[in-house]
Amino acid sequence: MKIAFRTPRLKHVLTPIALGALLTLGGCFGSDSNDAPVDTTTALQNKVQNIVVIYAENRAFDNLYGNFPGANGLSTVVDATGKVTAAYIAQKDRNGTVLATLPPVWGGVTAPGSTVNVTQAQSAGLANAPFNVGTAFQASANATIDGSVITRDLYHRFFENQMQINGGKNDMFAAFADSGGLVMGYFDYSASPLYKLAQQFTLADNFFQGAFGGSFLNHQYLICACAPEYPNADTAAAKPTIQVLDKNADGSYTSNLTLAGTSKASALDGAPTFAGSGNITPANYFGDNKFYAVNTMQPAFQPSGNGPADLNGNDALYADASKSTTLPVQTQQNIGDLLTAKSVNWAWYGGSWNNASKDGQQVATAKRTVIYAGNANGVAAADAVDFQPHHQPFNYYANMDPVTHASDRAAHLKDYDDLVKDAAAGRLPAVTFYKPEGLYNQHPGYTNIANADQKIADLVAKLQASPQWKNMVIVVTYDENGGQWDHVAPPKGDKVGPGTRIPALVISPFSKMGTVDHTQYDTASVLRLITRRFGLTTLPGLQKRDDALKAAGGQPMGDLTNALNLQ
Repeated sequence: MKIAFRTPRLKHVLTPIALGALLTLGGCFGSDSNDAPVDTTTALQNKVQNIVVIYAENRAFDNLYGNFPGANGLSTVVDATGKVTAAYIAQKDRNGTVLATLPPVWGGVTAPGSTVNVTQAQSAGLANAPFNVGTAFQASANATIDGSVITRDLYHRFFENQMQINGGKNDMFAAFADSGGLVMGYFDYSASPLYKLAQQFTLADNFFQGAFGGSFLNHQYLICACAPEYPNADTAAAKPTIQVLDKNADGSYTSNLTLAGTSKASALDGAPTFAGSGNITPANYFGDNKFYAVNTMQPAFQPSGNGPADLNGNDALYADASKSTTLPVQTQQNIGDLLTAKSVNWAWYGGSWNNASKDGQQVATAKRTVIYAGNANGVAAADAVDFQPHHQPFNYYANMDPVTHASDRAAHLKDYDDLVKDAAAGRLPAVTFYKPEGLYNQHPGYTNIANADQKIADLVAKLQASPQWKNMVIVVTYDENGGQWDHVAPPKGDKVGPGTRIPALVISPFSKMGTVDHTQYDTASVLRLITRRFGLTTLPGLQKRDDALKAAGGQPMGDLTNALNLQ
């Protein structure tokens, strides 16, 4: 059954007598006009005992939910015939002129080994507009792309994301993408289990990724509302990955990467190339003379994308610190620290965590079968689940050291199988994070939409069957947009973000059922909810974000309580 998301409108203004009668009738529906308004914080703390965060991958809001009834979706910029409206801001070329068509999808639309194949040539000539990935290539390639097909990856990096957003116009996504026109694609997601859960519970349509760019930084932002530091990067192995940016007349940095001299002038001729698009910001980009890691780097503890330097003693538990992509151990305060200080139990459950931990403790030259391990075509499969170490943010922190903090690590970093057992037994911690492995996270390039959709919906069903469900709030959201366009401008915040709009579902007995919540949120709204529920101190990054939003004339981020009925 489809639920209509319409707000009823009164056709006539009520007279004072009629209004009084209506208020009196309110008592017939269980409310008492003499009752004081419910205090949200008190109600939240009394009713909600478990907060579960499910963190999927790389989807912009319009990419999956652009046609959701009642949401601020594609109907704003595309009419019923598929033609763009006056509200659509056309994609521009790198010189600022409107693109006559979208660029081809460089390298082709579909991933290697796919049963459906759409080549680069077959993707050329699409109109400068959003398009349905499922049907767009039927004429050129006789291809229908459904949720079981793996499409190519699109890059999604810190400065590139800002260049694509272009001050809020969102009109440079095709110009500064390595995937050409694919950035403008969307799916008909309406038959999926998660879409149906969104119809039943609450969909947030004004929820933004907390940080610009990719998965690594947004996972860090999810737990600390901060960017990781890399001390003295200019004298470390990571020095070559310090990014090269254009500067303002006063010598300060812009947020634009410097184009390489060999970069194609037009997006119609090829993807852009940059003088230096690495992992680390230049010193003082954030104004504090520090270096920060903003694109993918590896944890210093296993499981890591970098193997151990050797297997002596406990060395197998650590990643090779001499590698340019191994991030120094982090010590900034995170949500886990605050929860522990308040004696609130919490855990991060990772899909295939146990197997990945074993996989990482091999000599560096050994072939990995779990960590970044897809099949022969580089895509995830049941026997090659493609575990992503940079999706495990607590594993970057000193208080999760596998030797000096072994007991803390065992208590807080767990496997998906533990999550299922704990939910069934009614012993989930008060705050639970779940990160699917690659096969089940919806990331383009190495997995499809359907696998993750079913896996996450199955987990939601298991949580609903748990004895703890009656006091639970589940938040299903995404780390970032995966390089995909969205028509809504992110609010102006601080130098970390927020970035592009992403989907978020709030699933709970307390959800405002069958509604779309238009409140402004970002990734760290999850932290705001946890902070309010458990009476924690506020992480500095949360206050910094809200101060920046207000300084720009905007409003602070919500804490997801507007999605809940706590009366």
